[in-house]
Amino acid sequence: MATLFLTGATGYIGGSVALRLAEAGHRVRGLVRSAEAAAFLESRGMEPVLGSLDDTALLSGEARRSDGVVHTASADHAPSVHALIAGLAGSSKPLIHTSGASVVGDDARGQAPSGPVFDEDTPLAVDPRKQARRDIDLCVLAAATQGVRSAVICPSLVYGVGHGLKRDSVQIPFLVANARAQGRVEVVGQGLNVWSNVHLDDLVALYLLVLDQAPPGAFYFAENGEASFGDLGAAIATRLGRPGVVSLDPVVAAERWGVPRAYFSLGSNSRVRAVRARRELGWAPRHRSVTDWVLGEMPAPEDACS
Repeated sequence: MATLFLTGATGYIGGSVALRLAEAGHRVRGLVRSAEAAAFLESRGMEPVLGSLDDTALLSGEARRSDGVVHTASADHAPSVHALIAGLAGSSKPLIHTSGASVVGDDARGQAPSGPVFDEDTPLAVDPRKQARRDIDLCVLAAATQGVRSAVICPSLVYGVGHGLKRDSVQIPFLVANARAQGRVEVVGQGLNVWSNVHLDDLVALYLLVLDQAPPGAFYFAENGEASFGDLGAAIATRLGRPGVVSLDPVVAAERWGVPRAYFSLGSNSRVRAVRARRELGWAPRHRSVTDWVLGEMPAPEDACS
């Protein structure tokens, strides 16, 4: 039984990974910021570690004492990554860092894809506004030269119900909440932009494979299918009993939702293929259609047909 330190232990991805690791027999120590989160972990047989990503000495110490680290709390917090690497340096222990496929997102603002589909062997086209995230990825990969069995998992749009304290992902639940508030499903621009996607359960399975098998300095995309936001919006409208999909001017979307959400999270194209995980780790995701999940499995709000 390994002792694993996990950040984001009550988050959407991290909480689901933590529970799966505990079920597999590992001792999980999870970073939490509140008494509520600590109680949740304890109720599920895990050990809470009170602190934050800014507690770099704490992070280094936990990493040093662990048999490995899974970092899911933030793709954009460089000090915590440096602290975890420092704690693991020279140990040959695993460090899994969670990135996100918006790192290859374009500035399409709802327009159809015109660029490449990326895999792990493709040079990545990174918008300057996302370069800081890519730099963190590269820092983690470079930790392989410091005696760390480091790996980066880069999920695409993640869907499915979380198994931890946080049940919802980012993109689809936001569109659903906005539809409930506005009485209509809204997408950025024409909604022709396409994102690759991956079901949470398949993503969790990938974390366990990477933890057990990944070589030092490995980068993995996580995807199993893709859909346009127009198609996602249409599925959400059907599920909620709303009349169709409304195109929202990208500038208006940015004013209402903020530039990062409107332009990168909901308005960009981000098309990737998880070639390496399938080839190298034997990853075999089972869920392929995010629209089928929305139509048939996504929890519908109580007022869906109101």
